[in-house]
Amino acid sequence: MTGMSGMKRIEAVTMDIIRQLEAEQAQKIAEKRTLPEFQAGDTVRVQVRVTEGSRTRVQAYEGVCIARSGSGFQENFTVRKISYGEGVERVFPVYSPLVEAVEIVRRGKVRRAKLYYLRDRRGKSARISENTGVRARKLNDAERDALNAERERLEAEKVAAAEALAAEKAAEEAREKAAQAESAPAE
Repeated sequence: MTGMSGMKRIEAVTMDIIRQLEAEQAQKIAEKRTLPEFQAGDTVRVQVRVTEGSRTRVQAYEGVCIARSGSGFQENFTVRKISYGEGVERVFPVYSPLVEAVEIVRRGKVRRAKLYYLRDRRGKSARISENTGVRARKLNDAERDALNAERERLEAEKVAAAEALAAEKAAEEAREKAAQAESAPAE
């Protein structure tokens, strides 16, 4: 019996290490970007990094979130869209480095966590009504404010970088003029 409890302790220590590593990785990705609060039924636009040969670009994938599953580092969400009359689903890990951003286009009003029944629906019966409740409005307002603050921060960074570059160029030109002025009287 002692051997069995020893194995359980080893498994517990191993699981703690794994959870700790997952938490560190999740925190590292969360520092780069934060995902908005969304659920099944919401129409989302996922910005995905796509590599083609040596070039990398960001591609938008817009559709209805039909499911969120998993927890912690293994959490993922499924987005369904209709492309050229054919239903296409894609599963995105929440903490994937390939997911650049997620924007909520509109919030849907649904009563289920998994919307797999949409796979069998076409046209009007596949529509999801928009959620106009107080909570949805608060989330939309908060998200809009956060997005504007992020844009302003990025704009301020760009302006600061441009000013620093201009100051550096001005200093370089002043150095060149000083060097020319010193060399000119010597001739």
